[in-house]
Amino acid sequence: LKMGLIRSGRTRLTPLSSDRELTELLWPVAREMVKTAIENRQNLIVEGCYIPFDWKESFSESYLAEIRYLCLVMSGRYIREHFGEILSHADDIEQRLDDGIEQQQMQQQMQQQMLQENAENLEQCRRHGCDYLLIDAEYPQEIILNV
Repeated sequence: LKMGLIRSGRTRLTPLSSDRELTELLWPVAREMVKTAIENRQNLIVEGCYIPFDWKESFSESYLAEIRYLCLVMSGRYIREHFGEILSHADDIEQRLDDGIEQQQMQQQMQQQMLQENAENLEQCRRHGCDYLLIDAEYPQEIILNV
């Protein structure tokens, strides 16, 4: 959704826009896609960081009964101990363009940003009562949602 809207020219936002701006653009579309899938008895996985932590407020009880939510959060310890491994998977889904920042400087910035974002995500999950999986020692190979 994000890159489709950006590359189509239907928004002024860019891949470097703030998460807040991207969430404001993407959540209304994703929210209605979820409702449509539920109404049509379809399964849908919505993955991404543009789902607001107060997402439950967007749905009635009948929709909420059909939704399973899980936020994956890495602890600071996990990020520091496994940062090289995390980086090795950065391009698994999409090819990232080199932004010209020196490699070591870029990695330090990425680690700091990752530490900050995961700490904020954990705090927001707790504040809003969102289910989360705290990855602290080992990244699980299989995740089972409570049904």
